[in-house]
Amino acid sequence: MKTWRRTPKWRQNNPTDSDMSTTITCKMPHPGQLEVLKSPARFKVLACGRRWGKSQLGLISILKAAHLEHKRCWWVVPKYRTADEEIWGELVSVVKHLRGVAISKSKRRIELPKGGVIAIRSAHNPDNLRGAGLDFVVLDEAARMPAHTWHDVIRPMLADTRGGALFLSTPNGRNWFWERHRAGLDPLQEEWATFDFTTAQSCLVDPAELESIRQNTAQHIWQTEYEAVFSDDRGQVFRGLTDAAAPAPYDGPQPGHSYVAGVDWGRSRDYTAIAVLDASNNKMVALERFNQVGWELQRDRLSSIARKWRPQVIWAEANSIGEPNIDALVRQGLPMRRFYTSAKSKAPLIESLALAIEQNDITLLDDPVLLGELADYKFDRLANGGYRYGAPSGSHDDTVIAAALAWHGAQHSSRMRIDFA
Repeated sequence: MKTWRRTPKWRQNNPTDSDMSTTITCKMPHPGQLEVLKSPARFKVLACGRRWGKSQLGLISILKAAHLEHKRCWWVVPKYRTADEEIWGELVSVVKHLRGVAISKSKRRIELPKGGVIAIRSAHNPDNLRGAGLDFVVLDEAARMPAHTWHDVIRPMLADTRGGALFLSTPNGRNWFWERHRAGLDPLQEEWATFDFTTAQSCLVDPAELESIRQNTAQHIWQTEYEAVFSDDRGQVFRGLTDAAAPAPYDGPQPGHSYVAGVDWGRSRDYTAIAVLDASNNKMVALERFNQVGWELQRDRLSSIARKWRPQVIWAEANSIGEPNIDALVRQGLPMRRFYTSAKSKAPLIESLALAIEQNDITLLDDPVLLGELADYKFDRLANGGYRYGAPSGSHDDTVIAAALAWHGAQHSSRMRIDFA
């Protein structure tokens, strides 16, 4: 008779020869995982924070279904790479000792004794998933899959078998996963059950570590990634703007203070924005914004600002039109630094400014254009789990980028103190 053992490790526990043909081992579920496992619901939706242990829960669930109940099972991920790194190796390590098991790495398929099957599949092209019926499916990071992966492809495959599904994910806006989450909260949807857990509720991450993460993470990221809060698909990035704004503290450089500047270039529709920040106290002291001006005159304006405030470094966007302007200013002796904006570099740039504003680490100028652009700035959650930041269509973000570059300069430049005669 086959048994299901719970041990502290995903490994064999000195099995005997007879054990090796019938037994698999797994980690002891923590209380939250056990709550989900005990639920009799056919469709279980789990929204949880990072490092809660959702992959372990999925592994226990699918191994139980395939090994003990001899079911045909799929583990579906947004992309194969996730399965290769995090799931496939774990599954193989747990079942490879079973007598009669057949493992196909190329097909990502495990055939267990008595007919149970586990296959890793990708939702990258959902239509390729169509096929024979299923008994059980785990949808890992479900919120990052196209909606029709479930509605048009997976759900019909469970119809003739009355199969079940386990949805695992951190939130990704109010998309189809949010709709399934709501179904589990509806008492009239008797086949559905919803579970919500924060990262802290797993007891897998030290509270001091979580507090350190919270203090160094922008609020919208903390709420989504660690508290499993569903937010609008496009949410506000900068919060606490009213408390962060103040009039200019002074109209010229102060003895013993050091300054940095950030520049976002523009010419016709967009504006060129120059933000100056006192790196000694993190107070914004100047903001210039203009358009319909040629490049030579723009450089002259920046040179004039530099002569007044004597910044130790000027960070400027270097993409496209920025590069030749920076080269020309370097030849004039200005302390220019290049910032190449990409999806990868923009996110930490914006998130760092957002965190500084939330934690009152920076004082902004009480400028209506700056505060308006910051208030309008939005984020989209991407399918890969990252964030895309930008202004709404038809709006500008020039002062946002200039302020973010100035803050970047304050964080990455040495605190050289400059005395003025």
